[in-house]
Amino acid sequence: MTPSSSPPLPKFDQFDQRIADAMMRTNDTPAGLPGYLGVRFVAFTPGRLVAEMEVKKDLVTPMGAMHGGAMAGLVDHVMGCVLYPLMKRGQWAATTEFKLNYLSAVREGSLLAESSVLALTSRTAVVRVEVRNGDRLACVAQGTLLVSEPPAAKPA
Repeated sequence: MTPSSSPPLPKFDQFDQRIADAMMRTNDTPAGLPGYLGVRFVAFTPGRLVAEMEVKKDLVTPMGAMHGGAMAGLVDHVMGCVLYPLMKRGQWAATTEFKLNYLSAVREGSLLAESSVLALTSRTAVVRVEVRNGDRLACVAQGTLLVSEPPAAKPA
């Protein structure tokens, strides 16, 4: 998505640069599903996260295209992560639903995912993700996420 075609992002009450920087440093110690997929954060600004991922051979189906579940994993990851610098410390985001439109088969190369926060309240967020494979738009997605307070400390 080129900056001129991007819809303007809403204004946010806060953006914690230290959280964004810490999340960028996770590139140095990949773990879990994002580590397996090879997701790397490229840019983090208020309400926007850009990540990349190489199309690995073990993510390609026998028909020669990347498995849609791998792309869905990328989308879900950047959909949630874009929120953390915008939320109060201790809050967490959980995807409640998202819809993907796969627009073109991905066979090789890399993916570039841009996650943009369309709306954020004290309880929910709506996030849009566009995934490109080279100059082709491969997937668009939109989802709703629950913004939760940290669990109350349990008495000893």
